Amino acid sequence: MPLSDVDHTASPIDTYIAGPRRVRVLTRLRGRAMRATLAVVIAASAGFAGSIEDSAAAGRGSGSSHHSAHHSGSRHHRSRPARGSRTGRAVPARKPPARVAVIAVQPPPSAVGTKGEIALRFALAQIGKPYVYGGAGPDVYDCSGLVQRAWRAAGVHIPRTTRQQAGFGRPVPVGQMRPGDLVIFYPDASHVGLYAGNGKVVVAPHQGATVTIQPVKWMPIYSVRRPG
Repeated sequence: MPLSDVDHTASPIDTYIAGPRRVRVLTRLRGRAMRATLAVVIAASAGFAGSIEDSAAAGRGSGSSHHSAHHSGSRHHRSRPARGSRTGRAVPARKPPARVAVIAVQPPPSAVGTKGEIALRFALAQIGKPYVYGGAGPDVYDCSGLVQRAWRAAGVHIPRTTRQQAGFGRPVPVGQMRPGDLVIFYPDASHVGLYAGNGKVVVAPHQGATVTIQPVKWMPIYSVRRPG
């Protein structure tokens, strides 16, 4: 073929392949080209879809992190200092109440012993206080007033006058006198004292004197009585 007859716009395939063979070749080439183009499109689509999924996953991850941070922040914001502490410092645990030692209460010395001994101790504590007729304490006494107040300290109420006291309680022989017994003097039962033991009595003797201790034989004994 002369060069002047060659179609310079044709492809090399159009130049060297003609006839029915050309049609078959072109068909095959076009099919391959379409398949290649389709493969490129599919690959590109797959890559684009993967990019979309990656972006979505990244977005979800970022959202979850932001939500967790926000939730954590909310918890932190709601947290308050311990009750009873405005500074937020930990409140120390309360200490258990201190144990209180139980001490047995002992009765006062004046309450120990027989009633007669209690009465005697009271009378001895009045020694030195002046005699005043009709006095019944706590600063002045006469004889029967001293005896009455002494036995009241022991919880026994006895009559006020010596003659009344001479008939109170039960009679006791002189040889069996015990501390606190009433010793009535003179036949008219006009004087009284408390037996103190060892042959002595505590008495408020007379005007101008004070409560004192005297020998029991100092005056004639009329009777001895034991109250209670």
